[in-house]
Amino acid sequence: MSVVAETDPFLLAASGRPAPHTPVWFMRQAGRSLPEYRAIRGSGSILDAIKNPRLAADITIQPVTRYGVDAAVLYSDIVVPAHAIGFGIDVAPGTGPVAENPLRTRGDVARLRPYEPDLDAPYVGKTVDILARELTVPILAFAGAPFTVGSYLIEGRPSRTHEVTRSLMTQETTVWHEVMERLAGHAIESIASQVDHGAGAFQLFDSWAGSLSVQEYRSYVLPHTKRVFDELHDRFPHVAGIHFGVGCDHLLEAIHESGCDVVGLDWKSRISDARRRLGDDLVVQGNMDPAAVLGDIDTALAAADKVLEDNAGHLGHIFNLGHGVQPEANPDALAAVVKYVHDKTKRATP
Repeated sequence: MSVVAETDPFLLAASGRPAPHTPVWFMRQAGRSLPEYRAIRGSGSILDAIKNPRLAADITIQPVTRYGVDAAVLYSDIVVPAHAIGFGIDVAPGTGPVAENPLRTRGDVARLRPYEPDLDAPYVGKTVDILARELTVPILAFAGAPFTVGSYLIEGRPSRTHEVTRSLMTQETTVWHEVMERLAGHAIESIASQVDHGAGAFQLFDSWAGSLSVQEYRSYVLPHTKRVFDELHDRFPHVAGIHFGVGCDHLLEAIHESGCDVVGLDWKSRISDARRRLGDDLVVQGNMDPAAVLGDIDTALAAADKVLEDNAGHLGHIFNLGHGVQPEANPDALAAVVKYVHDKTKRATP
């Protein structure tokens, strides 16, 4: 298990308690923009790299070493459970998750058998074991939310409109809820296994939830997302869970009802607005524009300053970008942001 103390800045902020400084980490920090990542990553699917525990651990550690971030997000992918049980999905370079035979009928639901992490994907647990021995910052487990993973399995590839997904959702509602139930189970078992092996917190990615209306989200998605947080909190009462989606400003109230401890905001939502709507005690993560770290350091620091001003010194803040680090990001700008946020928010603690 990890030796990270409960007084760690990330864990303190995730529960809204005073921390020595505002903690920082970046979504997709483990790879892509780092030259040291490209030097060891190798070719082929990301799923092949994930199956090598030592390689996956080294990639996870790289941004902690380079940037000095306060959490290490596991180098993995949201389709690992579906891939590991043999559904037939891979991650195509330059495209994303691709399923040759998408889930389209009731008969396809049987392909989503229960996920048993230590049997189906033992390499994930072995990677977390290595990290728990070698890191002194929290390991952040993650999984894909049922809707987002389901959309990849149903569409067969990334989609901006999710037409096939939404058709199944509204026209074959019984099938839809069975798919969501099975994928919720995958997320629960995936995160639980990562925590059992040493992760100290987790994030549920619902990247495509913003494509839904409030009513669609409440009817077809929220019950299953809530089940993920409820069951994980029952099993791990003191492990904080973050919920993140893109373009979800209209869904913030519903997302808050999922039972997450931390609401992740993209760069289009204001922290102050979220607290006005959801309560001043809201713990948030985010939400600097990812485009601000594509260029020079001064631009990045100005953008970071705006986020800190919007947060107004609130203790419940984990600094992050409002989406993942892009491959073209400037590593020096990211490192400068971490140092700037740490220095500007340094505070005395009891």
